[in-house]
Amino acid sequence: MKTMKELTVKASVDNLEEVFDFVNEELERHNCEADLRNRIDIAVEEIFVNIANYAYEPEGGNVKICISSGDGGEISIRFEDSGVPYDPLEQTPLPDLDKPLMEREIGGLGVYMVRQFMDKVEYARADDKNVLVMRKKIKTAHSEQ
Repeated sequence: MKTMKELTVKASVDNLEEVFDFVNEELERHNCEADLRNRIDIAVEEIFVNIANYAYEPEGGNVKICISSGDGGEISIRFEDSGVPYDPLEQTPLPDLDKPLMEREIGGLGVYMVRQFMDKVEYARADDKNVLVMRKKIKTAHSEQ
């Protein structure tokens, strides 16, 4: 059985805490382990802050966040905005982690972490909207007993 919840907020970093509360309420409902929840939070923060900072300049707009879960233990988090077309997965080069920190290009590390922390990340432009979906199989405190 699949459950889905959604939240629509103004694309502003001021609303990040509300977004965390929304996502974590669902993760906690599924007894998601704290370490995994923290990794998902980092991915959520990266995507939401990117939308807040770049999607709507200068006028502002909303972000719709949907979180769904199925019987298989997979959580899906969908971000949808009507901002300028932008695919962070295609346009962000992977960081060169072999270079010393001070020699690396600015940018790209956040999206790299999203890709590392989530099982699947997909972007599409649909109906004049940016749609980014992240999926993660979650281990629950009860599933290992």
